[in-house]
Amino acid sequence: MPTHSETRFLPYSAQQMYDLVADVGSYPQFLPWNSAARIRSRAQAPDGSEVMEADLVISFKVFRERFGSRVVLWPQEKRIETEYLDGPFRHMRSTWKFRDAEGGCEVDFFVDFEFRNAILQGIIGVVFNEAMLRIVRAFERRAADLYGRR
Repeated sequence: MPTHSETRFLPYSAQQMYDLVADVGSYPQFLPWNSAARIRSRAQAPDGSEVMEADLVISFKVFRERFGSRVVLWPQEKRIETEYLDGPFRHMRSTWKFRDAEGGCEVDFFVDFEFRNAILQGIIGVVFNEAMLRIVRAFERRAADLYGRR
């Protein structure tokens, strides 16, 4: 089961990067292989978090899969946790953490997933690291487009 963990320093505020990643509905505009997004529900939780359920459609070569996830937004901590609900995975979870730092912010990203389909798992296994790099870079380019290059 592939995992990817990465920490990056970016010249944007932690709030800007948190807002960008939390805007799941905009993912098809800039994320590779993401052809559609739909927010199923959104609600405030008593603990101060916001819980969103969302569907994303991932298109890769001949594969086109929809999957649902629960996204928990922690605005005070600037943390976003995602867990798998339904679709082509055996499991999937990811975490984003944003911390202000001198001249920008530090972004921690972690993802762990496994597809049910052995063929798709095999394909993604071959290109997994490159795919993760492309996804992280897509968020960086989106930040530059939204907030200007620094």
